[in-house]
Amino acid sequence: MDTLDTRDDLLADAAGPLLRDQCSAGQVRAIEAGGSPRALWTHLENAGFADALLPEDQGGAGLSLAQVFAVWELCGAHHLPVPLAETMVARALLAQAGCAAAAGGSITLAQGRVDAAGGLHCANASLGRVADAALVQHAGGWQLLPVAQARAEPAAFCLDAHLHWSATQVAAAPLLPLVLRHGLDLRTLQACLTAALLSGNLASVLLRTLEYANTRQQFGRPIGKFQAIQHQLAVMSEHVCAARMAAQLGCQSADWLPERLRVAVAKARTSQAALAVAEASHAIHGAIGFTQECDLQLFTRRLHAWRQTAGSESFWHAVAGAALVDQHQGLTLDLLRATTDVTVPSRSSAATPRPCEIPAAPQAPGPGVDEGPGGGRPGGHA
Repeated sequence: MDTLDTRDDLLADAAGPLLRDQCSAGQVRAIEAGGSPRALWTHLENAGFADALLPEDQGGAGLSLAQVFAVWELCGAHHLPVPLAETMVARALLAQAGCAAAAGGSITLAQGRVDAAGGLHCANASLGRVADAALVQHAGGWQLLPVAQARAEPAAFCLDAHLHWSATQVAAAPLLPLVLRHGLDLRTLQACLTAALLSGNLASVLLRTLEYANTRQQFGRPIGKFQAIQHQLAVMSEHVCAARMAAQLGCQSADWLPERLRVAVAKARTSQAALAVAEASHAIHGAIGFTQECDLQLFTRRLHAWRQTAGSESFWHAVAGAALVDQHQGLTLDLLRATTDVTVPSRSSAATPRPCEIPAAPQAPGPGVDEGPGGGRPGGHA
């Protein structure tokens, strides 16, 4: 089923058929059950999508975040069980640091904690079970480590993993000379791409729920004809449309690095929508939506997982609030205009922070700390 309208987007037009062919519900179930993702990843790698953010002189396409947004959205819409979006960002980071040669295979992004013995621990590494490597930011810097060498433990979402490397393995991996511009950190980059994944997933859930409501018969007519169901569908569509606009704002940038305040808006709104849309969709589907046989749970399990990846709505509400209260001089309306303006200035003056560039939040002391009423995935903590 086509879930997104990607007309006039050549990159998405190429990605859509590939994902439909190679990422069916049956194939996703097989990978979740322990099957190899190698064939799926090989198709994506050979198509060149993993290098889309790399500069052209390094074999990439030199695209911006806005130009790859539709592809990330399709990844969410097709519940892609490999870290394509994360790999695109990781390879761009490594290329910027002059380490592009090390960027082989699929790469997940993770925040880590170094223990007293020198071991490295990453809680809830997104898609850590199926990635070839992890690009980790910790208090000592950045490192690229093979997932195969890590001791992996199951996480809440079946394709995520808690990853642990020994002190010897950490010492053998060189520190990478990665430097992000003002206000950015790994959490912000991960939140940006996760908002796009959420946007695509939300659209798929809405369309599947509409289809179910128009075909499921009760009392001699489709349940979609009942006013109570129509109200729930209307609320779902409002959340989906608002989330998509916010996710697009999060990817509005002149290059492949986002603005932190735009990301705060994007991740907060898409995470908020994830909870409401999952709840309404399951209410309309009834008990069948929770069964293994129903494809709906493939989407809604990801909504709940991605909602907390890199910080839930509570965390990013706090980031946006701090930008308004502590760091903004002038009218609130000026900050709102700067954040929601889709016209992105040139990067020629990138050294000077603009209104929507705000400092990164201090890193938390370790994983597993709640981020407020909405919670936050432990993987989103340093």
